[in-house]
Amino acid sequence: MHASDITPDVERLFSAIQSVQIATNNAAGQAEISYTPYLRVGELFYIFISELAAHTQNLKLSSHNIPPQTSLLFIEDEQQCSNIFARTRLSLSCHAVFIERDTPLWQTTLDKFELSLGKTVALLRSLPDFHLVELRPKQGSFIKGFGQAFRFEDLNFMAANAVTGK
Repeated sequence: MHASDITPDVERLFSAIQSVQIATNNAAGQAEISYTPYLRVGELFYIFISELAAHTQNLKLSSHNIPPQTSLLFIEDEQQCSNIFARTRLSLSCHAVFIERDTPLWQTTLDKFELSLGKTVALLRSLPDFHLVELRPKQGSFIKGFGQAFRFEDLNFMAANAVTGK
């Protein structure tokens, strides 16, 4: 089907939520899902996650894959949707890169996190078990209702291809 610009719809979803569901695989290859607050900077996403969280361990385990893989799900709040079967959602397959603490990128990104998400970030950034992870989207899909599904590469929402059930 023809390419569509779903950018306004995706931006509305991003502006409505501050956290993302994150799927990873554990050492046994079993899927695990969790959630974490996120920060979007251009076409990249950042998460600041604890060493104690399963998704952190899973991303570290998969570091022999170059780079580690994860999936993100941004989904409309149940209380805001008009039909529970057709919640607006964005799913992204991403490559994950751990950002070293002693880099300018770590410092500036955590500053942005703190501005966006508040004082808790100031406390968390002082804890040595927290890691900054950059997530680089490779492909995704956007569902905005029944019969309204779109696929795209990277974060090129303007060239999303409509998916049909045929």
